[in-house]
Amino acid sequence: MTNEVIKKLSEAALNVRKKAYCPYSGFAVGAALLAKSGEIYTGVNIENAAFTPTNCAERTAFFTAIAKGERDFVAVAIAGGKAGEEPEDFCAPCGVCRQVMREFCGDAFVIILAKPGEEKVYTLKDLLPQSFSPRDVLGEKAKR
Repeated sequence: MTNEVIKKLSEAALNVRKKAYCPYSGFAVGAALLAKSGEIYTGVNIENAAFTPTNCAERTAFFTAIAKGERDFVAVAIAGGKAGEEPEDFCAPCGVCRQVMREFCGDAFVIILAKPGEEKVYTLKDLLPQSFSPRDVLGEKAKR
């Protein structure tokens, strides 16, 4: 993964987080997902007064891409922090988002945690070791 791609995805995540719907937590998250096709899909967290129906930015990006027919992904950048302010720290994906990533991505999938002017880069295997994957259910028939 080149520094240029990392920066491009990070900037997209930082920009889209401004569109987050987070009236309850005040914590805005943006995600930019790079598909193998070269398309970038963005997502934001979308909260709900009942809390359980809330959806994370990462899953919003994945679900949008999947709805458009994408199934192969290269990387995702995530940026989060207090709404209306620049993020001061890195925002890692929650466990549910990591599991959704594992459904569609292999161990080498790149996860970029972004804040203005700085990124940390991990693989899915770094952030979800000993994961439960489609292979655990389907065996060798599984794609990943």
